[in-house]
Amino acid sequence: MNKKIGKKVLIIGSGAGEYTLAKKIAELDEIATVFVASGNDAMKEFCTVVDIRENNVQELLEFALENAIDLTIASSELAIKNDIASIFQRNNQMIFAPTKESASICLSKSIGKKFMYKTRIPCPKFGIFDKPSLAIDYVKTSNMPVVIKTDEYQEKGVLVCNAFSIAKAFIEELFDGGEKKVIVENYVLGHEFSFYVITDGYHALPLGSVATYKQELEGNGGLITEGMGAITPDYKVSKQIEQRILQQIIYPTLNTLARERTPYVGILGVDLIMTREEQLFVIEFNSFLRVPDSQGILTLLNENLYHLFQACVIGAFTDDYAQLDISDRYAVSSVLLSKKKEAIISGLDDLDESTQIAHFKTKKNIYLEYETVGERALVITKTARVLSKALEDLNEEISMISFEGMKFRRDIGQMY
Repeated sequence: MNKKIGKKVLIIGSGAGEYTLAKKIAELDEIATVFVASGNDAMKEFCTVVDIRENNVQELLEFALENAIDLTIASSELAIKNDIASIFQRNNQMIFAPTKESASICLSKSIGKKFMYKTRIPCPKFGIFDKPSLAIDYVKTSNMPVVIKTDEYQEKGVLVCNAFSIAKAFIEELFDGGEKKVIVENYVLGHEFSFYVITDGYHALPLGSVATYKQELEGNGGLITEGMGAITPDYKVSKQIEQRILQQIIYPTLNTLARERTPYVGILGVDLIMTREEQLFVIEFNSFLRVPDSQGILTLLNENLYHLFQACVIGAFTDDYAQLDISDRYAVSSVLLSKKKEAIISGLDDLDESTQIAHFKTKKNIYLEYETVGERALVITKTARVLSKALEDLNEEISMISFEGMKFRRDIGQMY
């Protein structure tokens, strides 16, 4: 067999988002090898998994140099936090990722909130506290409900509190657990969604809107997670609203960062709430595509990702891309959870060829069967020209999959 000659790509990350990204890039004709660090077992079917931790930036740099990597893509928040972009740039390595400084508005909610206030980006009223007593005193005088969250993202680090007693207990729990800082913000009633753009730091193009299902339980109850399901595009977000987001939020953000000499290169996400009067409030920024948003966005994006990301890095983005080729279909995604470790996953081979599957940290046993490792196991996505058809197909495909302790939200597609 002739060895494939082409570009080498290194992706930094290990979850379902990186799985989707690596698979899409591996399918490109000009790509010879896709390396993923630290990756997961399922990725080994179509790329090379590298056993280097995402925060070990020096070792990642040495790997890129030794293997003549043409483009590195750092989607891992841990790698971005360790300033992989600046370190690679200083060593003349092409990398698609924001610097730690430019991404600080995404990595720290308190920095992001202060940035919104300074830049006059609409957001809910908030307070930032480094002592539990101060946070509790603030909640006492606040109208319920309030939203309490950790400064840095963590699974189950956000809670909507309908009563003072619940808020007080959660604040105490966070500080007792080692949190140094918490944010308390007013609850805004409305439709929650995410909006993503790709940017070279100066020019930005929309990747799409996503209706998000973040609460753990059906009916939008329980703790807020990284995501339990998603619909792309969000049919409640019109083109006019997208233009408002670009003009009132995205470009003021990019322009401010550029003026501060920290231009943001990469994918920038914004979580928003839209009221019935179509007033927009920004909740937070994201430094890449969230899971499960990534699968829907990337499935509908009909662009060569290597060329697209490279254009942002080398300064050709504005000249090469006036708009993006995005499918007019709907993509619906659902996250499948496991309440039991080492549960054997069955039914994956029975799914339709068009069904998109992404693995979190699943593993193969000695019989080459996939087993669950953590709570989050799989993301399943279906697309169709009509939303109801995509939802119907998704539910049918999920019914083919089974493993002990399997759990998922059955109300994806219902708007609250």
